[in-house]
Amino acid sequence: MKTLEQLRADVKKAVGALEDFEKGIVDDAGEPRDMTQEEFANYEKLTKAVEEAANVMAAKERADKAAAAGAVPADGKSGKLPAEVKDDKLFKTFGEQLQAVINAGINKDRAPDPRLKWQPLVRAAGGNESVPSEGGFLVQTDFSTALMTLMHEMGQILPRVRKIPISGNANGITLPSIDETSRATGSRWGGVRVYWADEGATVDASKPKLKNIELKLNKLMGLAYLTNELMQDAVAIEAIYKQAFAEEMAFTVENSIYSGTGSGQPLGFMNSGALVTITAESAQAAATINADNVLKMMARMPIRSVANSVWLINQDALPQLWKMTIAGAGSHLMYAPPGLTNDMKNAPFGTLMGRPVLPVEYASTLGTVGDIVLVDLSQYLMIDKGGVSASESMHVRFIYDEMAFRITFRVDGQPAWKTALTPFKGSNTLSPYITLETRT
Repeated sequence: MKTLEQLRADVKKAVGALEDFEKGIVDDAGEPRDMTQEEFANYEKLTKAVEEAANVMAAKERADKAAAAGAVPADGKSGKLPAEVKDDKLFKTFGEQLQAVINAGINKDRAPDPRLKWQPLVRAAGGNESVPSEGGFLVQTDFSTALMTLMHEMGQILPRVRKIPISGNANGITLPSIDETSRATGSRWGGVRVYWADEGATVDASKPKLKNIELKLNKLMGLAYLTNELMQDAVAIEAIYKQAFAEEMAFTVENSIYSGTGSGQPLGFMNSGALVTITAESAQAAATINADNVLKMMARMPIRSVANSVWLINQDALPQLWKMTIAGAGSHLMYAPPGLTNDMKNAPFGTLMGRPVLPVEYASTLGTVGDIVLVDLSQYLMIDKGGVSASESMHVRFIYDEMAFRITFRVDGQPAWKTALTPFKGSNTLSPYITLETRT
């Protein structure tokens, strides 16, 4: 049988062949492209060769380790586990484990609780048992389900945008759209016109004007490495990593819908040519939002979009809403907090002018443009390719006995409106994306 060094050379050769193949899958511009059917068959063949070589090498490593069992002491000295671990290997409660973790972080000059299985690892590029923030204290599986409940609430924006389906072989889509920028007579539907005609008379011909909206998939990707020791000791760590990256992707995509540049990522409505920015009131104090701001923002929302609109705000803006009143035969609150709304499910943070208020992390700092936005998210178009895709492999880091996780999401989006709309009568343009200028 080949030596371990020879087997490592075999794996290195197989990995090199796979990497060379992957580098060749590029388009004329040098960008990665989809493989042809023949190329995919070759890719599977090369991948299988890497897996087989890696499996043979791993079997040899396990055999060598088994033969040399006991040569590397578990505690670095005696070859045995410390007595206190032998007597009580596991924590009784999750709280007890957390206390041990906290003490290990605070008391740097004292040895941590041996039940944390604190064992140094060398050359680990990613998550491992040695570094606490990279999974060092996730080695006991008893409390993994309790840990997994500590998740963030995500997705205030994504469920509300208009998702456009694309075929399995497509990398984008071109959508025909009505090119309408004004509701003046002769401009509706981009130029449709009808006339009151006398009997027997004719009228001028007209037709709608169309434009194309192009969406092309962009790739969002995350990569992580985990040691096989960590994977074996904490079976939940893989799920934790996948959940962490999935949430980070949701955050990144929603942030791009809010304020993306459109270059290699979705175009955010805050960077749309249709964005309407309301002027602050004369002598308005910095970092404030008042009733007149809100009334003027609502007045610029197209009537058809009002029913779908939501207020997206920075959480720091919530105290401003409680102060908003309209004077009349008494003082009336403009903001209805959750306890005063009829529909708690659809308005968990209350309503402003009858529309739901949603605090989001993507909103700008209080007092700056984008800290409060009135938006109809159904007027934002988005495509994606099969949702979040997670894959794993030990090919890349096989020398270090680490597993590689790669998570990808192919997505694009942009506002459906390119410009604000001039109404049939009135001087102010309308848009489904309304914000307030910076107040200094």
